[in-house]
Formats: sequence, structure tokens, C-alpha cells
Amino acid sequence: MKASDTKATLSFSNGGQPVELPIYKGTMGPDVIDIRKLYAQTGMFTYDPGFMSTASCESAITYIDGDKGELLYRGYPIEQLATNCDYLETCYLLLNGDLPNAEQKAKFSDTVTHHTMVNEQMQFFLRGFRRDAHPMAIMTGLVGALSAFYHDSTDINNPAHREISAVRLIAKMPTLVAMAYKYNMGQPYMYPRNDLSYAGNFLHMMFATPCEEYKVSPVLERALDRIFILHADHEQNASTSTVRLCGSSGTNPFAAIAAGVACLWGPAHGGANEAALNMLYDIQKEGGVEKIGEFIKKVKDKNSSVKLMGFGHRVYKNYDPRAKLMQETCNEVLTEMGLEKDPLFALAKQLEKIALEDEYFVSRKLYPNVDFYSGIVQRAIGIPVNLFTGIFALARTVGWIAQLNEMIGDPDYKIGRPRQLFEGSPKRDVKPIASR
Repeated sequence: MKASDTKATLSFSNGGQPVELPIYKGTMGPDVIDIRKLYAQTGMFTYDPGFMSTASCESAITYIDGDKGELLYRGYPIEQLATNCDYLETCYLLLNGDLPNAEQKAKFSDTVTHHTMVNEQMQFFLRGFRRDAHPMAIMTGLVGALSAFYHDSTDINNPAHREISAVRLIAKMPTLVAMAYKYNMGQPYMYPRNDLSYAGNFLHMMFATPCEEYKVSPVLERALDRIFILHADHEQNASTSTVRLCGSSGTNPFAAIAAGVACLWGPAHGGANEAALNMLYDIQKEGGVEKIGEFIKKVKDKNSSVKLMGFGHRVYKNYDPRAKLMQETCNEVLTEMGLEKDPLFALAKQLEKIALEDEYFVSRKLYPNVDFYSGIVQRAIGIPVNLFTGIFALARTVGWIAQLNEMIGDPDYKIGRPRQLFEGSPKRDVKPIASR
């Protein structure tokens, strides 16, 4: 961190002694006021529910400019990475800080490819779940259970352990997601194939059966790879902060990532694309395209509980840069699958058109976000709605690991311990039960 020449002065209206606080400048983005010594100097904490104005860490991985609609991985614009690189190149970038050369890419891809199988006993672990269990419930259990199978890579203070656990998690996550899907479907598990790409292998494990040969569509393969790239990291969001907080206790990487999976399950976070598609299903049940006007009217009504899902973003105050890329992929996939005239997708297109033209949505910058399009793409590919968040977890795993490793290497790293504003009862004595 680079300290600024100027300092922030905290003054008190009751005449208390003012306090000077250091200001640090990052490469980009707002400056930060260092309040670490505030309690020692004043006996007071800051109050910031939801951490809306608090930088919880120093990071060099991902940068978002919400006003400009900009997303950078290690300085590279997401548009360039999604167009010119594949997911494993992006993984290498997030983990190591730079894009790989041809030799580094080949070696990293080969290493990941040869770690995609999971211990055979994981199948027996799966059988403990009900057949209709939500895939995210299964994923939370399976990812945490990896620590029971790989004792040789659970020490987060050992760089070699961190490296092999990173590879194992990136490699095995598609296998676990596919196993959860096959278990739900009652179909036999398909083992990973070393001759396929990362995305191609996942499609094969998901949709192949022992009955006949399954050919991976290059269009769907590239679409899935792009989904993975666009969701690989997104700065200090809820699940990433959860992984960091969990990892700050010194727990093993598998447990920390399992905590991230659990956090991602929430509908306000990773479940957003699932919610967006369910919204489309609801409109379709009410009458489809002809009922969009009524739906929009309810969305605009302040007294209505109807919400427009898949539009707008907490961070992006302009267009989500990932949405444009996902929109292109969406059109390619619908054409490939011959679904351009599918009623649900026609409904989605009409809703998109209204949101991009209606003054109500334009003035509020409620543009379609990445979740709106990725849900449509995944449904077209054949991925069930309840597995959408599992795909998100698969893609985000590399970001979680990169952030976790960065935190462990930070000399200022300490166990997370937020403070509170206590508003409960003051100290009181316990009365005998007869007097209560």
C-alpha cells in the first residue's frame, strides 16, 4: 500500500481531541482511510452494516469500476479474456498473476486434466443424500468431504499444499457437480475423459450415458467455457469474503471453499440466475408474452411484491460488462439448439427489449445482467434450473482459491473479527425461578 501525503482528520463536536488517520492509494479506485488504530485512539468502532464503505483487505486480483461498467482480472478487461482466452488460461492468470505462455498453458492444463477423478468412495458418500436433494446441499457436503480424502494438502501455511489443493479443487469441481446431477437423475456417473477440454469434459460427464457415444458440440463447449470465465472472480463479494473469513482461522482449503459454496447458495448471490429463469416461468404460466405488460406494471407498482430478477446489479451502476458477452453467447446457443422460437426464450427477448427501451428501467439503469443471460444459456444447454448455482460454484472456485492464497500471503493477515453495536439488555442479575 502506498501512503498518501494527506491524512484524514476525525474531529468531534463535543470538543474531544481530533484524530489523524492515514490514507492509502491503490492502483485504481477510491482511496482508503486506515482505521485500524481508531479503537485504541478513541475507544470507538466504525459502524458499516453490509460493509458498504469498508475495504476488508488489500488485493491485486480483481478490479471493478461499477460506474464505468468495467471488470478486470489482474488488469486484463473481461471482454478480452472472454474473447481471446479459455477458462484454464484464466485460472492460471488468477492464481499466478500473469497469463501463461504456450508451455505454461500446456503444463497447467495437463496437470488439471490428470486430477479430475475423485476418490471412488465419494460415490458411497453421495448415496447418503436423498435422490431429490438440492444439488447445492450435495455440493456443500461433497466439497467439505474432500478434506477427508486428501490429508496431504490441507495445511494452508504450506505453499506446496496450497498449490496442489488449488489444482485438485479446480479439477474435481466439474466431476462433483456432474455426479450431483447424475445422482438426482438416477443415471450412472460418467468418468472424466483426459482427451477432452475442461468444458467439453464437463458436458460429457453431464450428458453422456454408457448406452451411446456423446459428441460434444463446439458451440456449447465454448458457451460453457465463457460462462466459467465470466464467473471466475468478482472481487470481495459475499462468498469470497466468506472464504477469506473462514480461511483466516487457518482451516483447510476444502473447508473454506465449502463455506463459499454454502454462501453462494443464497438467492441474493449465486441463486440470481435461478431466480431470473423462475421469473420467466411464472410469466409464462400467466400467459407468456401477452402478459408482459401486466407484469411490467406490477414491477413498477411500489405496493406490489413482484420483482424484476436478472436486471440491475449492486456493484454495476451502468451496464454489466459480462452481460454483453453473455448476450452474444446466448444468441449463438439458441441458434445452435434451434430454440430461437421457443416460447420461453421469446418471452426473455421481449422482456430484454422492454428493459432496454422503457424509460422507467433505463433511468434506473436496470439493464439485463449476466445472470439473466446465463440462466437462459444453461437451460438451452439442458442444465436443470436447480443446478445453475452449482455451475456458478464450479466457475468461482478458482477465484475463491486465488483470494484465499492471497490472504494467507498477506503480512497483515489476521483472523477476521468484526465488531458490533450492542443494543441488548444492560447487565442484570438472575432471580430465583419463583421470583421471575
